[in-house]
Amino acid sequence: MGKASIFFIILHQVVVKPFFLFLETFIFIAVNPIRAKRKDYLGNGLGAFIAAMFLSKLILSGTHYTRETLPVDYPGGWQAYIQLETDAMKLPYLILAILLIAIAVVFIFSKLPKIGDEGETASSDKTTSSGKTKEGSQKEKLIDFGVLKHSHLRWGVIAQFFYNGGQTAINSLFLVYCCTYAGLPEDTATTFFGLYMLAFLLGRWIGTGLMVKFRPQDMLLVYALMNILLCGAVMIWGGMIGLYAMLAISFFMSIMYPTQFSLALKGLGSQTKSGSAFLVMAIVGNACLPQLTAYFMHANEHIYYMAYCVPMICFVFCAYYGWKGYKVID
Repeated sequence: MGKASIFFIILHQVVVKPFFLFLETFIFIAVNPIRAKRKDYLGNGLGAFIAAMFLSKLILSGTHYTRETLPVDYPGGWQAYIQLETDAMKLPYLILAILLIAIAVVFIFSKLPKIGDEGETASSDKTTSSGKTKEGSQKEKLIDFGVLKHSHLRWGVIAQFFYNGGQTAINSLFLVYCCTYAGLPEDTATTFFGLYMLAFLLGRWIGTGLMVKFRPQDMLLVYALMNILLCGAVMIWGGMIGLYAMLAISFFMSIMYPTQFSLALKGLGSQTKSGSAFLVMAIVGNACLPQLTAYFMHANEHIYYMAYCVPMICFVFCAYYGWKGYKVID
């Protein structure tokens, strides 16, 4: 079941999300292409806040034990406690599965538009004087590796790799940090996680408004620099100060993914789909950088806060992209 869930999450990332990003740009491109790319993420942030603040209460029991702190008279011992925590996930996942099936049925019976590449014009299919359609002589490539010759796309893929890894490292270890190192009970930790995602939501709303007055690359640079400083605050003080710093990090992370995505696709023309594919594949950063952060955190528990040097380095790459990497020079 777990492997199947991971498969469909990946399918969503590499197929569904790029399709709707492109569809939104197709609809709103006349207004502002950067903001068009970001409209999807406003709803994304709202869903994350609702899940973190309210739905997490359905999964987490409110009591956090380790093998050392589990009461000796706990019925069934450690295995029973783990089973209880695992069983709490069944109902939410069942509801999610039913919801996804319902959405899939809607898509099956819906006619979705075919999305062409950016820069594709009506002249791609022309009718000759004999009445026949003139088609391109070259067969369309599934993925065009030649798109990587564009330096702003290469740096975009690198920035997305590190952003995804840094964000997931902070997100996935947030509750561990709250319960183990900030000393908070589990129910209070989930409330803080809700506030963490609320900051993310507010960041996206406010950032979308600011895009009207400021260049996206300038906002990306400033937001990344703020996160570098905030990661430094976590590393210096840790504890509750570090926890509040992470709430601010969530705010400043909010615009980075869609902004980098949009900047990296600028000027790719008929290679836009291939560029999107490489940007989405950069989510592989989620598979390694969070584990590296967790390793540093648990291997040196007396200086656990130093593990946040990993996301700090990730934001350095994002800052560089907002400073110079975004420039279309070839």
